[in-house]
Amino acid sequence: MQLKNINIPLKNFSRENNLFFWILFICLSICISFIASTRLILNIHKYNIGDVVKKDLKAPRDFYYKDFIQTKIKKEHAEKSVLLIYNLNNNIKESIKKRVNNAFSTFAKQPLKAYKNPANPKKNQNNIQQIEYNRDTFQNLLEIKIKKETFQLLQKKNFRKKTSSLIIKITSQILDNGIVDNKESLLKESDKGIFLINPDNNTKQKIKNVKTLYSLEQAKTMVRIIGQPLLLNLNYTTTNTIVNICQQLLVPNIIFDLQKTTQLKEIAKNQVKTILTKIKKGEMLLREGEIVNSLQLNKLQYLNKLNEHNELTVNKTIGIFFIIFAIFLTNYFIYIKQYLTKSYLFNTHMVFLTSILIVFCLIIKLTAYLSESLAFLEFADTMIYGIPIAAASMTICLFLGINAALPFAIVLSICAAIIFNGDFNVFIYYLLNCSMGAYWMLKCKERKVFIKAGLKLGLLNIVLAFALQLYKVDLSWSNLLTSWAFALSGGLMSGILTAGIAPLIELSFNYTTDIKLLELANLDQPLLRQLMLKAPGTYHHSLIVGTMVEAAASEIGVNPLLAKTCGYYHDIGKIDKPLYYIENQQNGKNRHDKLAPSMSALILISHIKRGVEIATENKLGKPIIDTIQQHHGTSLIKYFFDKAKLIRGEDNININDFRYPGPKPQSRVAGLVMIADVIEASSRTLENPTPARIQGHIQQFINKIFSDEQLNHCNITLNDLHKIAKTFNKILNGIYHHRIEYTGNPQKSQTWDSNENSDKQSAKKISGINKSDKNENTSHLKRLGQS
Repeated sequence: MQLKNINIPLKNFSRENNLFFWILFICLSICISFIASTRLILNIHKYNIGDVVKKDLKAPRDFYYKDFIQTKIKKEHAEKSVLLIYNLNNNIKESIKKRVNNAFSTFAKQPLKAYKNPANPKKNQNNIQQIEYNRDTFQNLLEIKIKKETFQLLQKKNFRKKTSSLIIKITSQILDNGIVDNKESLLKESDKGIFLINPDNNTKQKIKNVKTLYSLEQAKTMVRIIGQPLLLNLNYTTTNTIVNICQQLLVPNIIFDLQKTTQLKEIAKNQVKTILTKIKKGEMLLREGEIVNSLQLNKLQYLNKLNEHNELTVNKTIGIFFIIFAIFLTNYFIYIKQYLTKSYLFNTHMVFLTSILIVFCLIIKLTAYLSESLAFLEFADTMIYGIPIAAASMTICLFLGINAALPFAIVLSICAAIIFNGDFNVFIYYLLNCSMGAYWMLKCKERKVFIKAGLKLGLLNIVLAFALQLYKVDLSWSNLLTSWAFALSGGLMSGILTAGIAPLIELSFNYTTDIKLLELANLDQPLLRQLMLKAPGTYHHSLIVGTMVEAAASEIGVNPLLAKTCGYYHDIGKIDKPLYYIENQQNGKNRHDKLAPSMSALILISHIKRGVEIATENKLGKPIIDTIQQHHGTSLIKYFFDKAKLIRGEDNININDFRYPGPKPQSRVAGLVMIADVIEASSRTLENPTPARIQGHIQQFINKIFSDEQLNHCNITLNDLHKIAKTFNKILNGIYHHRIEYTGNPQKSQTWDSNENSDKQSAKKISGINKSDKNENTSHLKRLGQS
């Protein structure tokens, strides 16, 4: 049979293949990360130094720019803070001591006296030459210039050791204090000092009071001062000779180390990091009519560079990805895993939630950029109040309920805050906005609910906007009025947008709202009227099933409107061949008497496929279509199966040919309709349907359905079955309760005591009616209703 092709259990793809969910999960995180971090609009401002600013320019958002001027100042300060490096040359002191001792000891051993002999001028000339030679030798040993008179004086004193000792002592004291080559440069460091390095022991000494060091001129002056107590007993000529020699021997022994100082200054400069100065959102960068200076141009160039390419985009995107992923993962374990995974439409729900989240994140992003581009306007910051973001949670609540809308509101609010650079005010505003918008969409069964919810939301937004402006200490009347205007329009637009996109979502995701269910549940619907005319028995059966499931759905927490509508349409496939179904047969004629059992079973089974086709053509929605397909599950058509066994034998028939194609009910509504369908149809066969018989009948068939494992996939619990049985029992007792027999002459009917319950009275035969009167009263009614 062709119908066997649909005898495949409906698979919950989300449960059997989690790969789809995780791929969607990761792709969504990546998508939101790029939306939050990338820039879609580039505002490039071109100015040069000296240009006149055409209009005010405020910072569209917080950003940092490299302040090269401050960085240069800081580098110069770091360079100046480096102490100059000077090297102490101890060899100079030792060299002077060695030269003095060597020179004096050399001539002290072999003194040469010069004299003049008038009788021998030639010899006198030789003596003079010898003296000059000796003076030159002495000068070379000391490495200084010695006057002729000074040399003669030393010669006269026989180059006494005392003289050399005085020279060494005076020069040593002065060199121990220190002589620098450029005292003027050194004095510039008087406020911070210098470092003096002694290479002999590799020590570094910080000298703060550099004024105590001698320049070469000061050192020469200090020779006489230091030598005064030492030379006190010597005559003036000898004192001058010693002072003169000491002054010539002195050279700077503290030498500036330019190379090492330069290296240290470079290190200090390189250690200074580029200064990033923060520009706050709304800070004035350029004013109209100003002349652009170098500092303003630096800020502007960096802003343009930031607009063209954000250096932190990659890192920011990665960071946002992990934040979003963590949020989604938390939401998955807290909500999705607990609730949505139980739905056989899990994949559809996830694609729907993902689509709504991406679309509204794009709307938020575009508004953020619009706010940035209009940052020079005073009301730019208040534009966030006008985003109809609550339409997202309102839409989610409309299709998936408040339990899905509230977690979604939290996620969307966090995403919005990230898009607005972590603005806490944005998070609070959108969280309350979305949550209350979803709440006001509960039990939406009329179109006007959208407008009412939008108006309430607008009023709430005004209060929230005022609170946030108060929190930001921004209570200027212009900002307050614009924020209230945007807030009110944002609420109204949320309601209008929700009403507008709801039909599109119904078509795109095959969802069914309560509003659509109300339309479908209207008995004036063409399809139901067609069922009433072509298959009145089925129509009446469907109405009772709808009433039964509506009452039971309220007891077990299922949407009663959806259950009732599914009950109305579950047998819509019987429109095509109504006379093959016993409830529509007339005059006791059964067309199945002339058919083989297998053909009869095929006809009965076909109403499932035909019902799905009719429901699809009339776009009744997936829940109703699924209920039509599942309301018989894989149950056995027992009557024709038993008939086939009698005719052909049990071994010659295939039991699957007499089973409905299924699948078994996948939702509680479908399971509820299955139970109501079986009980209502079978209850018509009850003889004398007393309350006890009805109760036993209901229990028998519920147990039968349960034992046949038809309810394994619809999450109906034993407690639910108990409530269903109790509700069905009440309804069927109301339908089949005994009534008083009404006669043709109510005036002569039997009276009863008013204190007794009429439902407990049995109908009795009423006497005293004239036979002729009876014929007269009924004769004109005989042909009504006959064909």
